[in-house]
Amino acid sequence: MIDDSPFPCAAGIDTAGHRLSPHSSPGAVVVVVHAGEEQAAVGAAHHIERRLRRALEAAPTATLAVSGGSTPAPMLRALAGADLPWGSIHLFQVDERVAPAGHADRNATQLATCLLDAAPLPPANVHLMEVEGPDPIGSAERYAELLARWAPDGLDIVHLGLGDDGHTASLVPGDQVLEITDRAVAVT
Repeated sequence: MIDDSPFPCAAGIDTAGHRLSPHSSPGAVVVVVHAGEEQAAVGAAHHIERRLRRALEAAPTATLAVSGGSTPAPMLRALAGADLPWGSIHLFQVDERVAPAGHADRNATQLATCLLDAAPLPPANVHLMEVEGPDPIGSAERYAELLARWAPDGLDIVHLGLGDDGHTASLVPGDQVLEITDRAVAVT
């Protein structure tokens, strides 16, 4: 993770294998190792909370994109308890599965269960991907337009999970969609 503030850990390791203190130089890539999944989830939630607060110091709104799957669920539950100005935060999805609304396979269902049901995020600030219509390419284009409107300079925070097979954001190693470079949102 890239962090320009002290992270609550004893030490980390940079990309060259050097040990770093929690007060390492700004922009340093720091690998933080926690004792278990719950500690890692809470640590990530605290990190995201700090980054959201920092973004809100510079602008009236902040943007956060989260991926689905099982990896982010504990972090989302921890983040839901944060005392944040949720009315100033806009939430986006990194990926979504094509399934009916409310289906257990939908990332939006997990997002609702783990975060939205507990955090007072206004519904107007929740920007979910359309996946139920007959035109997935058109839906992807509209989501790209939405991202361009709300985050013209890029999202403030993007949280990615990592699947057992090495995929992240529904991007599986070797997938042809990884070759797409002319648009922000694609259908896999």
